[in-house]
Amino acid sequence: MLVYKIFRAPEWAAFESAGSTAGAPVDLADGFIHFSTAGQAPETAAKHFAGEDGLVLVAVEADRLGTELRWEPSRGGALFPHLYRELDATDVSWTRPLQLSPDGVHVFPGEMA
Repeated sequence: MLVYKIFRAPEWAAFESAGSTAGAPVDLADGFIHFSTAGQAPETAAKHFAGEDGLVLVAVEADRLGTELRWEPSRGGALFPHLYRELDATDVSWTRPLQLSPDGVHVFPGEMA
């Protein structure tokens, strides 16, 4: 099963340069890296990245993250994947640009289905 992280362009550039990341400012504040499932990612984008362009969607195989990936209640009690360690570049399965449609909604790649 893949889980997904959305990065803003500067966060992605820093991750690529360093080869690992502790996440975005919200992740640092919360003490874990927030991920979403395929079904949760569009709502995450709408809630936290509304109208933002130049985002990068990162897919990671959940099993690859080991026991540091925990499923915890979040929005409306739904279980969300949270990573309690740095994300390493070798953990990443694939990345895609997350573009905005003309009506301002993020367009997710078909392989997430």
